[in-house]
Amino acid sequence: MTMVGRAHARGVHTLSLDSPDTRNALSAALVGELAAALEECGKDPEVRAVVLTHTGNTFCAGADLRDPPDPDALVALLRGIVALPKPVVARVTGHVRAGGLGLLAACDIAAAARTATFAFTEVRIGVAPAVISLPVLPRADPRAVARYYLTGERFTAPEAARIGLLTAEGDDVDAVLEPALDGLRRAAPQALAETKALLAAKVLETFDRDAAGLTALSARLFASSDAREGMTAFLERRDPEWVV
Repeated sequence: MTMVGRAHARGVHTLSLDSPDTRNALSAALVGELAAALEECGKDPEVRAVVLTHTGNTFCAGADLRDPPDPDALVALLRGIVALPKPVVARVTGHVRAGGLGLLAACDIAAAARTATFAFTEVRIGVAPAVISLPVLPRADPRAVARYYLTGERFTAPEAARIGLLTAEGDDVDAVLEPALDGLRRAAPQALAETKALLAAKVLETFDRDAAGLTALSARLFASSDAREGMTAFLERRDPEWVV
């Protein structure tokens, strides 16, 4: 069963996360399929830009706790988005949690409907937003990220735009993105690739410097007793034992 829908119109290739039963959680299968689809787009001369969107009311709920991806595979997916020689545009009409914010931050342009909500929920299940920090920390406001990393609070689309996780938000996300997609269609392919490389250089330096350490941190935390309790509590829809 495919988990990534595909469509193409006037040089823009749309990839849709299509596992609504799991709220598009990042399973090993979904990460692998999305990475392969992005690689194909990068090699296709007919693709000027990629739009990453979703079915259902959730863009991405983070890691699939029943079938989590290998941390190295998640790093490769996020790095692949940043390094892709075509602009990647996130189109969000639903909610974004945890690892989903890593996808969002890896994209070059990100827009959301005003009704979307966001949260770094990792601390509430006993882990840390380790791997997704690779694209998040270079792009977002440090003080705001400190608050939302540490508390797991939900925040709104206007707040996500204010702190740099979104490019723009509005009542109609397609209206928000229309001028951006028109601009990408008018740009020369080589110029787009070189300009994207210029913009991505600092983020890729972060991947090259920090990926191994953050991958090890993620693996250690997911194997911890806190993570076992946190994930069990999440699946059983109860508070974990540390809540006071």
